[in-house]
Amino acid sequence: MGGREFEMANLVDIVNQDHNKMDPKKFPEFRTGDTIAVHARIREGEKSRIQVYQGVCIAIKERGSINGHFCVRKTSAGQGVERVFPFSSPNIDKVVLVQRGKTRRSKLLYLRERSGKSARISIDYERGSDKTTDTPPAEN
Repeated sequence: MGGREFEMANLVDIVNQDHNKMDPKKFPEFRTGDTIAVHARIREGEKSRIQVYQGVCIAIKERGSINGHFCVRKTSAGQGVERVFPFSSPNIDKVVLVQRGKTRRSKLLYLRERSGKSARISIDYERGSDKTTDTPPAEN
């Protein structure tokens, strides 16, 4: 039985090496509380299409890692819906940052019990500007 355990350990190492070679896709810098639109590829039979899933990012785990993922929550027809997207998923076409939110927590799981105005997250205007200020102003 000792040989079988040795073979299983080798198989796990081989799978881990394969996964470590993969690069997670480059996504825009977003944090929990930000509203993002995830363009996910949906396969229906032989056809595939892009579906946009827009909501608030409520949790991020291991950004940049092959095992990392982020959770997006939205309200659809009065029901809260959450979806987890792995960073390394080939089904994610792109992620668009819609709005930056101001939060003080890394996981916003308390939003599950809230609805309406109490579930809103304030906009972070200070973090919202993506423009670089390295260029000098034009002189007239």
